[in-house]
Amino acid sequence: MNFGSIATWRMSHDGIESSLELLKNEGTSNDAIEMIIKHVEDYPYYKSVGYGGLPNIEGILEMDAAFMDGDTFQIGAVAGITDVCHPISVARKLSHEKFNSFLVGQGATKYAMINGFERKNMLTERARKLWEKRLDDMAKHSLSPYDGHDTIGAISLDKNGSMSAGTSSSGLFMKKPGRVGDSPLSGSGFYVDSDIGGAAATGLGEDLMKGILSYEIVRKMEGGMTPQEACDEAVYSFHDKLTKKYGKCGAMSLVAMNNKGDWGVATNVEFTFSVGNDQNKAAIYIANMGENHTTIIEPITQEWLDAYEKRIKAPID
Repeated sequence: MNFGSIATWRMSHDGIESSLELLKNEGTSNDAIEMIIKHVEDYPYYKSVGYGGLPNIEGILEMDAAFMDGDTFQIGAVAGITDVCHPISVARKLSHEKFNSFLVGQGATKYAMINGFERKNMLTERARKLWEKRLDDMAKHSLSPYDGHDTIGAISLDKNGSMSAGTSSSGLFMKKPGRVGDSPLSGSGFYVDSDIGGAAATGLGEDLMKGILSYEIVRKMEGGMTPQEACDEAVYSFHDKLTKKYGKCGAMSLVAMNNKGDWGVATNVEFTFSVGNDQNKAAIYIANMGENHTTIIEPITQEWLDAYEKRIKAPID
């Protein structure tokens, strides 16, 4: 039986590898999604997710996450949660609640505490230094405060044909307190239907939520498009439409997988992702927007990976 996982950015690769081993050994897509995203939430050098994520303008790390079961359409989500080790796990538990399944701010944090989730100061010293440096640059150079919005978004398919989706993000660096992007919003940051497939997004949430692109990709797959065709059609058509109506379009990248384990990607920026299935081991690719509403996808080079690791671990001046 087919199985597979796909997720946004190079940062997801270790989790993708672990998830494929889990799925190979009869693990569930629900467990695979949580595993993929927890890997990223735990790693202190990824500045846009979980531990080590970058804070809002007041220096507080607010995190968003969501989980969706493609068999039942159960969804759980949190926004603006603080001091919780694994927001994705809180979102997954919330997906079992008939009511109150999307919690924000203090309500989300309190729910996590009451239900025994690990409490942890998620703001690392490194992230604090980056925040202080940004404040200094803003004061000295009139620099725009906003930067960084790389969500981990993942889709998984297990041998039983069940599919799941999940997202996790610390959101826009230097955002205003209470700001929420597309990541925890169903249809925008993620969507999955086990009868069809799923999609997940990363990029500028304020623009992504204008298009409901994750749902749109799943709808196009239902209509007979391959995941790649659906991604290309949904993302680039909306990129053009938003540019025409709004005058510009922020970064947006989406990944998709159907219920056979086939996958697709579309992006309007340089974008990395990791994917694997029962036919192919996990690998990292880089994607760019090509001509005529197509996506150019190439394997990542070792030189690129070496430079990436050096960059994310570079000392803070």
